Amino acid sequence: MSAVVLAEAGGVVTELAAAISDKRAWLSEIDGAIGDGDHGINMAKGFMQASSALGPATEGLAASFTLLGDTLLGGIGGSMGPLYGTFFLEMANALSGAATLDVAGCGRMLHAGLAGVAELGGAKPGDKTMLDALVPAVAAFDAARAAGADFAACLDAMAAAAERGRDATREMVAKVGRAARLGERSRGVLDAGAASCCLILQTLAAALKRRMT
Repeated sequence: MSAVVLAEAGGVVTELAAAISDKRAWLSEIDGAIGDGDHGINMAKGFMQASSALGPATEGLAASFTLLGDTLLGGIGGSMGPLYGTFFLEMANALSGAATLDVAGCGRMLHAGLAGVAELGGAKPGDKTMLDALVPAVAAFDAARAAGADFAACLDAMAAAAERGRDATREMVAKVGRAARLGERSRGVLDAGAASCCLILQTLAAALKRRMT
């Protein structure tokens, strides 16, 4: 059975930070169409702060997620800091006491993160938010697992569904946040939160797959 040794997986956060930093201009460009245009800049700031704080002696995944969550809560303005901070803190809590991460544990971790975001944000699928990438991604992971797929294949299903969910936001009308004031004018562009969520989930999937034993 494939699993990830959690004590050796703290570097996942470094990979997440690098991915967000690399795409910060793209994320801000998307945000600029219907928002403030600073999503990528703010996200990169928070993720890079956490990555730098980890230092050369990288901690395990749970501790790294906790550090990332705390940093995002305190270092990003607007709604995304609390949402992503909660996402990573809830996933860290789900890892408490575990030495390895297998497909069942990963499912619990993802559901914990999703529940935290859904409870805090109050949005629902179809509102043109990060949930439009996160909800189908977790559902696809669950469906692949129920069908007997191995851990890696479940992560692949999650990553693919996150991308489909992100792309689906292009034709949605924003229902929450500042973009909601635009009404129909918010249709035709991607949601920045869904875009960053997709990037995070795809990077997470790839990082975990590389660490499987």
